[in-house]
Amino acid sequence: MAPVVNATVESARRALAAQLQSAGNNSAELDARLLVGAALGLDLTGMVTRAKRTLTQDEADRLEGLARRRLAGEPVARILGIKEFWGLPLHLTAATLVPRPDTETVVERALELLRTDGAADRALRIADLGTGSGAILLALLSELPHAHGFGTDISTEALQTASRNAAELGFADRATWIACGYGSALTGAFDLIVSNPPYIPSADIAGLAIEVRAHDPRAALDGGADGLDAYRALISQSAGLLTSGGFLVVEVGQGQSGDVEALMTASGLSPTGPPKADLAGVPRAVSARRLPR
Repeated sequence: MAPVVNATVESARRALAAQLQSAGNNSAELDARLLVGAALGLDLTGMVTRAKRTLTQDEADRLEGLARRRLAGEPVARILGIKEFWGLPLHLTAATLVPRPDTETVVERALELLRTDGAADRALRIADLGTGSGAILLALLSELPHAHGFGTDISTEALQTASRNAAELGFADRATWIACGYGSALTGAFDLIVSNPPYIPSADIAGLAIEVRAHDPRAALDGGADGLDAYRALISQSAGLLTSGGFLVVEVGQGQSGDVEALMTASGLSPTGPPKADLAGVPRAVSARRLPR
């Protein structure tokens, strides 16, 4: 980005938006607003009320640095170190996936199942396998006031981030964090298990957008040769951890729902209807139940 000379808040925002748009950024206006706000320490109201204020040289330098990172393909959420999910602000680190709107479909399906079953007001035990920033688990805890959640991850850095998010959102006393692969160290019975595991086939990672392939942790993306390695592990583990009548809900990639449902059935779980589609119409949340006995 060219040095900003005598730029106002508004002119700097417009210039950055134009540059991002020229670079092919589909969210140029929003990204520019967020980056200018971050560089100047202004929220949306502040940017409007101070639109004609001239940037100081320090502010211009900070904005230039942020702009260069975005133009190089670094996602805004990574630059800012925070991302909203289910209306909750979540801190991110290099060890955590950036939560995406598609994943809210998992939360929606889980809540639908619990509410239809009349279980939403019970003291539920929930597990989020491969929790990352804690996004899915914390979203569920925000909707289920009597539930206690257990988040697992192989990355201790990710668990530290999830723990920080839980504390800042007021859920620290209802969340437990465990370092392990999926459900391998969990004991007891769970009413609900959720997961957004890695599901990109290894050979496809190189073709992902630079925002993903260069900035999301590979361990949170790489699902093995066919993209299903994580499901083979976590579904079999979950079948032994669910209560009678308990639910498993997982996120899947495009075209994977049938294979994942087959793995659930092979583990003795019963699919609970067709997958729930995300806003783009892609089958995204696959769910199954351990039948009551």
